Amino acid sequence: METTYSVAFATAWGFRPVFRRDYERAALTHFSRHDAALTPARVVAEHRGLMEVITSEGQVTARLSGRLRHDAAGRADQPTVGDWVALRPSPAPTVVAVLHRQTHLTRQRAGRRTEAQVLAANIDTVFVVTSANADLSPRRIERYRRAVASGGAQPVVLLNKSDLVDDLRLKSLAAELPRDLPVVALSALHEEGFGALEPWLGPGATVALVGSSGVGKSTLVNRLREAEVMATGEVRATDSTGQHTTTHRQLVRLPTGAMLIDTPGLRELQLWSPEEAQRGATDPVARVAACCRFRDCDHRDEPGCAVRDAVSSGELTQQQWIAHEQLQRELAHQRRRQDVREARSQPRRRKKRNLGNKLRAKRR
Repeated sequence: METTYSVAFATAWGFRPVFRRDYERAALTHFSRHDAALTPARVVAEHRGLMEVITSEGQVTARLSGRLRHDAAGRADQPTVGDWVALRPSPAPTVVAVLHRQTHLTRQRAGRRTEAQVLAANIDTVFVVTSANADLSPRRIERYRRAVASGGAQPVVLLNKSDLVDDLRLKSLAAELPRDLPVVALSALHEEGFGALEPWLGPGATVALVGSSGVGKSTLVNRLREAEVMATGEVRATDSTGQHTTTHRQLVRLPTGAMLIDTPGLRELQLWSPEEAQRGATDPVARVAACCRFRDCDHRDEPGCAVRDAVSSGELTQQQWIAHEQLQRELAHQRRRQDVREARSQPRRRKKRNLGNKLRAKRR
């Protein structure tokens, strides 16, 4: 079996030993005597069924193999931006396997369909960008934090447009966020505060940008790349609402040697995995609830409720309690949706498996 990639390529694009081991296993599984070579590649963009991937030889457009498309249980099992894949470069570039994701940023796909949408894969850090004006919402940032942490990456909040408020207001905004969450104030427009991002932008690191429209992500990308590569739009002064200038996810190299994945402005971020979201962050209400007299306390009328006492004493704010209740209702709803989806999918999977067994029996 022949496999091709250079050390320089592996270092530059973050092809770490854990990916190399997984790639060797995938290459052995999918290698054919008729293949000239297999090579590792990283997905840098997606375009309607095709994808742009980077290899040691440069960037090429590839398609999914029929087997990979058939075996995927859902869209989340197919490659997305940031994924490492095994590529068969000839006769036409074809992705034959997706390497195991070390981290991911996943949400419930927008709309009524119960399905996971992987926004980015194999990321070290996620910059949660918000504006230091009317856009800042501690509840929204907490949802981002849970989504990011549940996928294994580190969340960092960027308070962009810091030039619009004074230092006292910036300190007040930072105080509204969890103490264990890194917060960086900067101004992409005036190129201020970027030195504080250096710990997360070292060579080989992969960073993703998320945030609602109008918070200045495209301007931030331009400053980080030191070039005008992303279109930028004006923000309405009446409600601080911006325009969606980023239309697709794309992985780009930065002058520091890091890689950056920009995402379109997200109108909604529904958490996908209730269990992982619960583990993804330290919930102050859940921490206090552990001290309630009864394990199944619903924090309403039960005696010995530590949560009600904490709200009364000011240890917990009313906003924290409301946000906790809202999140628990959403997670319960998402759990019910996934239970229904699982029940409906079992007969389809069984039928698909039986059909595969019949086809294999005929070939014998």
